[in-house]
Amino acid sequence: MQKGKIGVTSENLFPIIKKFLYSDHDIFLREIVSNAVDATQKIKTLASKGEYSGDITNLKVKVKLDKEAKTITVSDNGIGMTAGEIDKYINQIAFSGANEFLEKYKDDANAIIGHFGLGFYSSFMVSEKVEIITKSYQKEAKAVKWSCDGTPEYSISEVERDEVGTDIVMHINSDSEEFLNEQTISDILNKYCKFLPVPVIFGKKKEWKEGKEVETDEDNQINDTAPAWTKMPADLKDEDYLNFYHQLYPIADEPLFNIHLNVDYPFNLTGILYFPKIKNNFEIQKNKIQLYSNQVFVTDSVEGIVPEFLTLLHGVIDSPDIPLNVSRSYLQSDSNVKKISSHISKKVADRLTDIFKENRTDFEKKWDDLKIFIEYGMLSDDKFYDRAMKFFLFKNNEEKYFTFEEYEKLIESNQTDKSNNLVYLYTTNKEEQYTFVEEARKKGYDVLILDDILTPHLISRFEQKHTNKQFVRVDSDVVENLIKKEDSEKEDFSWEQKQELTPVFQAVCPES
Repeated sequence: MQKGKIGVTSENLFPIIKKFLYSDHDIFLREIVSNAVDATQKIKTLASKGEYSGDITNLKVKVKLDKEAKTITVSDNGIGMTAGEIDKYINQIAFSGANEFLEKYKDDANAIIGHFGLGFYSSFMVSEKVEIITKSYQKEAKAVKWSCDGTPEYSISEVERDEVGTDIVMHINSDSEEFLNEQTISDILNKYCKFLPVPVIFGKKKEWKEGKEVETDEDNQINDTAPAWTKMPADLKDEDYLNFYHQLYPIADEPLFNIHLNVDYPFNLTGILYFPKIKNNFEIQKNKIQLYSNQVFVTDSVEGIVPEFLTLLHGVIDSPDIPLNVSRSYLQSDSNVKKISSHISKKVADRLTDIFKENRTDFEKKWDDLKIFIEYGMLSDDKFYDRAMKFFLFKNNEEKYFTFEEYEKLIESNQTDKSNNLVYLYTTNKEEQYTFVEEARKKGYDVLILDDILTPHLISRFEQKHTNKQFVRVDSDVVENLIKKEDSEKEDFSWEQKQELTPVFQAVCPES
């Protein structure tokens, strides 16, 4: 047996790890499972290069909970490690990286995107002791066991193990016994690991028999290894997109439509975004986009990565090029992230343009559900505003739809004022303002319906962008004054006012 000290500079590293990110320290399981997946991917790569001749047809990661022993074990049949590799990657690199990472971010822990980079040492957040039992794929390699009890001291010894791969055994500490619950582990795996590219097994499937839930002999695989966004759009049907949406949001209404992102230059970005039906308060619909990195869940707080107005969308984006172990303030200033955000905005605008051109009738039917996204985008993003001019629709009082250009042609002959401005008449409530709308129509004017919460801001934006256009609410004045056609020569005083003022003038003016 070999004993030694882990290569860290601080004796206080482990207490910091245990307290670090207490609010979401369930990420330890994501980190350990992700490492196991990486190990299986590496052995697959070696096999493809002819450097490993063993069986790779059944690569998987298994998670086992033992309540009596108070352990959680993550096992893989991946690449494994030699004693030398454990010394290098665990004793030296991993923990020196941990020390640097924690020193840098311990005061700003909750601002770190996704908390990636914690790696193996995140297991000490919940463990009083961690063991690694591993055997390398290399010929003649001996199986070894590494053990550490939460101090900088460790031991490593040879053990018996037939299969290539690694077990990480975490002995859960008394402060973290909530993780010794089957449902808790299942929930964590479903949160972080449900789309990992290698099967992740947790226990056996269960079924109901004679009024009781019983275990079957079939492995319970918790993940879909080939989710829709990892496939080419040409290989997917509308039904596939809809099924994936319900996989993400089982109780949600059907979305309006989707946008498939698939970019490999100048950055890697894949994903599927859905336009949901907005019901009432769109604020509560935020945080519905899930960010992944190589199919590992990172966060559903995507502000700074996705343009603000598109945080109302649902779906998934996956990019290994988004820096994850950084603060949000850094993320928002990162040039690559800005490019990704800009690209997503452009892709959404392009897709909306295509849908509008391909099936305008369907687009018009969905407009009332869709317009909140488009209006929000036009208010917050100048480039999106310019692109949206191709598909933004006005709806008039007769429930007819017009593009900006079409509507301009419709009203230019009759709704131009004396200063040559086009006057857009609108109602914010066609029932309450019915008489005003009817008076305007009798004059041959057309009246738009602009009745949502963004209307005042949108009108200001229109008038700012188009100086020769004016928006006038239909009940703001009598119909004759809504569109000033010419200067009117009206008298300064009414007849009654003149009668009242005559005696005053006579009193102050000398008689001739």
